[in-house]
Amino acid sequence: MHRKTMLSAAIVSCLAFSAHAQEAAKTATDLDTVTVTGIRGSMEKSLDTKREANARVEVVTAEDVGKLPAHNVADTLQRLPGVNISSSSADEGGFDEADRVSLRGTSPSLTQTLINGHTVGSADWFVLSQAGNVGRSVSYSLLPSELVSSVEVNKSSQAKLMDGGTTGTINIITRKPLEFSKQFTAEASIGAVRSDQAKSNDPQLSALFNYKNDDGTFGVMVQGFSQKRELRREAQEFPGGWFKMGRNSDGTVNALGQSNPDLVDVWAPSLLGSTLFEQTRERKGGLVEIQFKPSDDLTLGVSGFSSKLDANNYNRNFMLWGGNFANSQAPQPGYVVKDGVLTDVTYAGVPGTNYGVYDMIYRESSAKTNYITFDADWQINDSLSSKFQAGSTKGEGKTARQYIAEVTLANGGGASWTTHGKGSPTDWSLGGDLSPAGVTSFGTWGNQQIIAEDKEKWATLDFNQYMDTGMLSSLDFGLRYAKHSREAMSPEGASPGDIWSELQNGATANYPSGFASGIGGNFPRNLWYYTPGALKNAITNNSTWLSNDDGPNGRRNYGSEWKVEEKNLAAYIQANFTGENWAGNVGLRYVSIKQDIMSYRAVSDIANADVSSLFAQGPGPVCGWACPVWGGWNIVNNSNSDRRLLPSANFKFDLAENLVFRVAASQTQTLPDYSALGASASGSDLDKTGSAGNPNLKPVVSTNFDANLEWYFMPRGLLSFGAFSMNMKDYVAYGTEKQMLFSELTGQLEQYEISLPTNANAQVQGFEVAYQQPIGENFGIDANYTYSDGSTSHTWADGSNALLGNSKDTYNVGAYFENDTFGARVGYTYRSSFLIGLSSVNPYYQDSFGTVAVSLNYKATDWLSFSLDALNLNDPTYKYYQSSAIPVAFYNNGRQYYFNARFKF
Repeated sequence: MHRKTMLSAAIVSCLAFSAHAQEAAKTATDLDTVTVTGIRGSMEKSLDTKREANARVEVVTAEDVGKLPAHNVADTLQRLPGVNISSSSADEGGFDEADRVSLRGTSPSLTQTLINGHTVGSADWFVLSQAGNVGRSVSYSLLPSELVSSVEVNKSSQAKLMDGGTTGTINIITRKPLEFSKQFTAEASIGAVRSDQAKSNDPQLSALFNYKNDDGTFGVMVQGFSQKRELRREAQEFPGGWFKMGRNSDGTVNALGQSNPDLVDVWAPSLLGSTLFEQTRERKGGLVEIQFKPSDDLTLGVSGFSSKLDANNYNRNFMLWGGNFANSQAPQPGYVVKDGVLTDVTYAGVPGTNYGVYDMIYRESSAKTNYITFDADWQINDSLSSKFQAGSTKGEGKTARQYIAEVTLANGGGASWTTHGKGSPTDWSLGGDLSPAGVTSFGTWGNQQIIAEDKEKWATLDFNQYMDTGMLSSLDFGLRYAKHSREAMSPEGASPGDIWSELQNGATANYPSGFASGIGGNFPRNLWYYTPGALKNAITNNSTWLSNDDGPNGRRNYGSEWKVEEKNLAAYIQANFTGENWAGNVGLRYVSIKQDIMSYRAVSDIANADVSSLFAQGPGPVCGWACPVWGGWNIVNNSNSDRRLLPSANFKFDLAENLVFRVAASQTQTLPDYSALGASASGSDLDKTGSAGNPNLKPVVSTNFDANLEWYFMPRGLLSFGAFSMNMKDYVAYGTEKQMLFSELTGQLEQYEISLPTNANAQVQGFEVAYQQPIGENFGIDANYTYSDGSTSHTWADGSNALLGNSKDTYNVGAYFENDTFGARVGYTYRSSFLIGLSSVNPYYQDSFGTVAVSLNYKATDWLSFSLDALNLNDPTYKYYQSSAIPVAFYNNGRQYYFNARFKF
């Protein structure tokens, strides 16, 4: 197709305008290598790199990462203009450490993260993230900041950049052995982290050794890290969302609606929980880099990286079970309905009715990622150079075992609640016997192995041709081929026996004293739970683990499995221009993608099934479980292909000695999340809701415009203003439909309300303001603000057209002091509310929040320094809501303090 678009016209106009400028200087600088020490030096060099770049780039050097109060890369990047972070990747709620990054008020799925210009296998520890919509980039929780040499945030696209980031690309660059100035270098960091809520002190260790020979032709670098920390999150959750009262499942008015017509279509909580989550995170791994220069014109390199995060966790959720009684039992007189919500209510106890349900879930979880690459950098002749890279990467998120107990209690005890909107936790209580002796029934599910595997093999070949032809300074051109697969598997698990007979006499413990004091509210806190050991032993001793059986008598859960395979071929050409007081580039990138998607669809009769297992077994129509029947699944295959030309242009104009103006235009593309394409339908038995994939999703294609004015008014000083626009076609939103799935509790097909992704259009417009200034020799301040206004053509169930991840307002304010021996930095980061996704089938949002961080550094000698970093000093509560009147969750993680002693040899 050769249709002339507005974007193409804009690029041609920019090029025509530039053609009237004077003849070029020899070569434009892309990005300088930055080696600095100290807060002041690193800020100055980062500004120099930003100023010289021919595209919209933000750069953080290793010294920035080390000096900022941050212990993974995401926490550092959030202090840059236009960068947002997320502290969770699926539905696990807010934590104290960020693991996803996004740009300019969009979702993390639209931002691409690379290491040394290549992809890294994605992996997550949380069971829902292992098969859920978490984006295509690696979790930042696997990337310690000690590995980083620099980070480039590319806000405008270039043809030579790998496609995949609709809103931008983040490239994490590691150190290389031949870049070190000395023959031998050794560094080590020994420290500890204090988590005040978990009341735990844990070790943090890292080390680096580098050697290069006298001739600078061979070098090897080895880095290692071992970091442990305990975390405890205290919360109030509404895990089943909210439902509308007074109707049957077919929409007709039920008995409650007839007796209390004022309650028809009034919102009530399905589940309302007092939630304690505890986890031990142990991150271990390392990086090895080897470089060899057989000649002055050729450099060969091998790089290997591995990181594993063990993340066993125990979640306890003691819940008021509104879904079990609030749609059938009339409340006591005097209840209050406000803004369509049952805000103040008391239910009298009815014998035989369980008003409470209690979930205790212990998971053995882990995530790991690795890659290995081979690089060759060859200066072919005086004007032509090439770079070749081939590599392989693999990520794995795994839940090896799940030990789950669900008990009912508060039989005949009644219940009450009083809501306070989204700003404060709901007050609630249960009557009756809430002790272990009051348990009336026991159930279990999910004692199943869950594995997500993410693999890619790739090869790239890039060339740079120097051109001595006036304005045209050089040409970049090249090829890339990649083969990727993402697979969710549940190959084996346990058939439960009589677990309760052992568990009911198992050891118990209590919620910690002062539980949930950080979030407020009046709800159950003095609660018991079975210890992880008691839970694990009772389930292990009374279950039969089945493996290596993919047939009807095995425990393979086909209903949760899917696979996506992709082949990606790309080619590009980029022309680089320089002139008197201007520079820029124009390019085209061709992308061809083929996808094969496999999933499973449930059927009720094994005679019509391709595969079956015990997950598809149900009670027979005559004698129930004494003569069970089997259903199964059909294998569903889909294929997609897409070919596209992606144009881009970037121009920089030096309007005055210290005044730079930039303009950029491009088309970019992001493929849907693997799970959005492939995920088989799965659901929750408590509220009969779930999620599924959509293999017919199209790639997101965005047309982008960007302009920025930068005034470098003094050394380390900057005042800038920029505007941006993104128009996205086939943006991924979420709708709902009803599907039949196997219920693990009933053993038969049940109807679930399923959320699934769908394509829509979307747009984002906004602006960024950044200010940075030294005050005297030792002090300085910096601040930035981003406004992002996003919307989509998709209308959510609440009537909004909100964009996933879109915060309208983001700002950072910081100040620092530094002399030759002491440095201090304080920063405050704020992000306004944004849409998270769907809770059950209703959209929900994270409320605005801010965090305070402080970093102190003391240089005792040239070889010894100390640092103290304090995170979340304001002890924030992360709040989630469905509307101003309907809360979803309140999370508190406490404060964290990192103390380190750093040695250099």
